[in-house]
Amino acid sequence: MASMRESLVIKLQASSMRQFPNLSAKTADSAMHTIQVTYLFDPLCGWCYGVSPAMHALAAEPSMQLRLLPTGLFSHSGRLMDADFVVHAWQNDQRIAELTGLPFSDAYRQNVLSADGQPFDSAAMTEALTAVFLTSPEQELTVLSALQAARYQQGKNITDVAALADMLQQQGLHEAARALGSHAVRQATAERMQQAQELMRQFDVQGVPFCIARAVGDKWPALQPAKAIPSHVLFGAVDDVVGKVQRICDASIAV
Repeated sequence: MASMRESLVIKLQASSMRQFPNLSAKTADSAMHTIQVTYLFDPLCGWCYGVSPAMHALAAEPSMQLRLLPTGLFSHSGRLMDADFVVHAWQNDQRIAELTGLPFSDAYRQNVLSADGQPFDSAAMTEALTAVFLTSPEQELTVLSALQAARYQQGKNITDVAALADMLQQQGLHEAARALGSHAVRQATAERMQQAQELMRQFDVQGVPFCIARAVGDKWPALQPAKAIPSHVLFGAVDDVVGKVQRICDASIAV
């Protein structure tokens, strides 16, 4: 019987193929006109919470392929939430709320931001998302949104492994919950963060959220370069985001 590590490594390879297949592969899908969008994020980033409606709009569009890559921006950051941090975070949160209409509840402010001395560390959340990626990749965006809602709307501290495992169990993701803390999940998390950080260096960006899009299929050249999606597109009207991403890819071809 295969070990959990071997099983998850196999699933990592299969998940990667499903989410971001080899562009040169000759398959029945190659005739389709597809835009592959890579979303760089950190689960503790309030601005990433702000673009969640846009990410769901892209994921729901048949012509789009959405790939999530955690950057590790706040993973093992060593930062503790103190009074200065709270002021800075709440000011950003209010800007995000004004821009997007998404809620930041009083429960979040009282139970999460006011927890003086609590580590600001997304490592466990990032590993939980990787466990979902390995076992049920189609659920990763849903779980990310659930984690964001738990923090910003319900005011729950979901940065430790026990709370995350419980949340995954409640969502029926039992295999992902069991995989938390395994070597395979830690290794896959490190690999995903490495990929994300390489893209950040390639595009010379320091923060998240950040998205790049690449058009593939018969309509476009196979080696079409990836294009950065401007932040105003991600924070703009949700109904317009798919069309704007499509036009960005079309314009890159016309140049």
